Amino acid sequence: MEMKTDETILLVEDDVVDAMTVKRALREINVTNHLVVKANGEEALAYLRDTKNPKPCIIILDLNMPKMNGLELLKALKEDEHLRRIPAVVLTTSKGEQDRFESFNLSVAGYMIKPVEYPQFVEVVRNINLYWTLSELPD
Repeated sequence: MEMKTDETILLVEDDVVDAMTVKRALREINVTNHLVVKANGEEALAYLRDTKNPKPCIIILDLNMPKMNGLELLKALKEDEHLRRIPAVVLTTSKGEQDRFESFNLSVAGYMIKPVEYPQFVEVVRNINLYWTLSELPD
């Protein structure tokens, strides 16, 4: 069982190693969706607002990024009629209660802490995939 493979996953992550780890984990659990990686919220918003780009089925985002961080991106998404229903899952190193609280106030679908060990990282990505495979999203 996997996400509809013709749909795009948007990963918003400024750390190249973490982005590669997510790519590798998706490949390992046989998720074949097209993965678009943007390094910060500004790049992600520009991508999402460009009507030539397909809307992603899910956004996986880090919080701590330059230019526009994850919380700022979530605020912008929530205020945009065309983007607010795209599910977003936070995947971050931040264990801060305030970050978690603010993320859920901005309607994130999940908040995951990035594990240090690769096998646990794969499990987190597997759980994100499982959730979206079973979740019924609005069109």
